[in-house]
Amino acid sequence: MKRMAGYLAASVAGPVLGLLTYLGQVARLLVEVLASLLSLRIRWRLVLAQIVAIGIGSQLVVIITGAFTGAVFAAQAYFKFSELGLGSATGPVVSIAMCRELGPVLAALMVAGRMGASMAAEIGTMRVTEQIDALRAMGVSPLDYLVVPRVLAILVSMPILVGEAILFGMLASELLTVQLFGVPAAWYETQLLAHTGVPDILTGLIKGTFFGGLIVLISCHQGLITSEGAVGVGRATTRAVVYSSLAILISNLFLSLLLNPLLPTVTMDF
Repeated sequence: MKRMAGYLAASVAGPVLGLLTYLGQVARLLVEVLASLLSLRIRWRLVLAQIVAIGIGSQLVVIITGAFTGAVFAAQAYFKFSELGLGSATGPVVSIAMCRELGPVLAALMVAGRMGASMAAEIGTMRVTEQIDALRAMGVSPLDYLVVPRVLAILVSMPILVGEAILFGMLASELLTVQLFGVPAAWYETQLLAHTGVPDILTGLIKGTFFGGLIVLISCHQGLITSEGAVGVGRATTRAVVYSSLAILISNLFLSLLLNPLLPTVTMDF
């Protein structure tokens, strides 16, 4: 019995210690990034290049995701609400869901799949081919050259991408509800504007910015610790996407619990 208890304790302690170690490494990377930002060693040309890659390059996938998510959510909401005589509630419900949850979460997941993998693969390839060591030999900080520009770029890009996902989701939901289901446009827009407030939009933008920080820290960290050649690059890419996605979904719960009392929704009355 004691031996079994020891095996059980060891099997639990191992993953827990591994998780704590990993969180400590990511936290250390965050501290180093903040120190670099405070020293003002920023390469603005690299920041602009990363804004183009992250922001402009991710627009299409984020817009499509937001539009079709808003349309599907509107359809499902209208099907049920119309049975209860609450068809007018479709607009506000879709708007609040897109602003507070669906917009930031789905936009972040798309960016994690697209740019998180790219960051980990690019930095990981430089790691295994000793290009990062070459940067150090030339007196260039890999953190300033590779990580900081990506951090700044994603913090600028994510609120814009989230805003686009929310906007196109709401437009698609209105188009579907008005044109297909016959809800009067004036009625739909009046209810939507009356029950969607600045706190809803701010919640989405804050979440998007936070998720962007998680994506860039996790992905860059995976790239920087890559080893074992091409196989290691593949593993780092996969881990970057999986870890970023899990971090987004888990942190979303705690952000919702924190932000909802601070930024409450507008009271609905139909």
